[in-house]
Amino acid sequence: MVAKPTKIVNRLSCPYCDNDSDFFEVAEDALITTYYGQNQDGSFTANDQTSEIMGNVRLYCGNCGENLDAFHERFREMIF
Repeated sequence: MVAKPTKIVNRLSCPYCDNDSDFFEVAEDALITTYYGQNQDGSFTANDQTSEIMGNVRLYCGNCGENLDAFHERFREMIF
C-alpha cells in the first residue's frame, strides 16, 4: 500500500496562478541606512545595515506578480 503525500492545509497558494512556493514583500516609504568601511585597496565593504519602514508592506506572488495583501497577515504569522 502506497501512502498518499500529506497535504498541508494552511499552505499559502496564489489564487491567480496556484504558485505555492515563491512570494515577495515590497516596503513603501522605507529608510535604509548602510554603514561601510573602506578597505586598504580603496574599495568599500558593507559592515551593517538598518532599516525603518514608515509605509505599508505589501505581499506579492513571486510567479505572476499579483498583489496578495489579503493573505499578508497569515504570511507574516508563518515566518520563523
